[in-house]
Amino acid sequence: MFTNLLPQIQSGSVKALARVISLVENDVDGYGQFMQDLPAGSTPVIGITGPPGAGKSTLVDALITTLVAAGKKTGILCVDPSSPFNLGALLGDRIRMSSWYTDPNVFIRSLATRGSLGGLHPKIIEITDVMKVAGFDYIIVETVGVGQSEIEIAGLADCTVVVLVPEAGDEIQTMKAGLMEIADLFVVNKADRPDADKFVKNLRQMLAPAFYRTQNEIAIVKTVASEKTGMIDVISNIRQHLALQLSNDKKYWLLAEKAFHLIQAKKMQQISKQQLKSAIEQAKNFNLYKFVNTIVPGS
Repeated sequence: MFTNLLPQIQSGSVKALARVISLVENDVDGYGQFMQDLPAGSTPVIGITGPPGAGKSTLVDALITTLVAAGKKTGILCVDPSSPFNLGALLGDRIRMSSWYTDPNVFIRSLATRGSLGGLHPKIIEITDVMKVAGFDYIIVETVGVGQSEIEIAGLADCTVVVLVPEAGDEIQTMKAGLMEIADLFVVNKADRPDADKFVKNLRQMLAPAFYRTQNEIAIVKTVASEKTGMIDVISNIRQHLALQLSNDKKYWLLAEKAFHLIQAKKMQQISKQQLKSAIEQAKNFNLYKFVNTIVPGS
């Protein structure tokens, strides 16, 4: 199934890349070995997150325009809410990027969260690792939204961009702790709206204590993504952050969490719920904890 797909991806085959992502996404037999044989990639990952309505998709579209104009090849993973019926992605926001689907320097893939609480796809690490060997200059990952529990993107991305709008003053207070932890760059989008400058000033004041703790000032950039203004400043600040090559403790925790789940799944692959049910039905004087200990000694 995976035969010869890696060389095709490395040579720039969009068809092979799309196929492998689908195979990995759906746990097709052989994907584990494929991932083990995958060489390490160094393509920087840019995370775009923020509350619903902040203009994340419009910002990504504007960033693509700027990067393509600069001759950069860009891969985009857009994580959408899942359909409650088939767990597929609800693709409404992707309409804004439809003009890029035939561009040879742009690859766009929509993924569903499939119930993941972190705002990302359950296989996002694997899919990103596959993308890293496909010859892109940048990989952009756009999440569903941001909240206290949705900070996985900070572990996945080399630079996390939090997108806000001037009207989000009250919302910032409720998200304050999460934002302080995950943002490497703030983008205040729709900055042509009233009170944008006041919002930026308040945001800087809120961030002031973080400056002393991190010793790296978190930049704030104003944009009007619908008019594609401010994009050069955004990309410039992203590059400056990437150049710092800061250690990302969140990435290690995310990988540790992923390793834990992979090990857990590997240990459980010989155990089926149907077999457990049958064994429980046949047991006499059933004790749940003794039963579990027979399956996993020492538990």
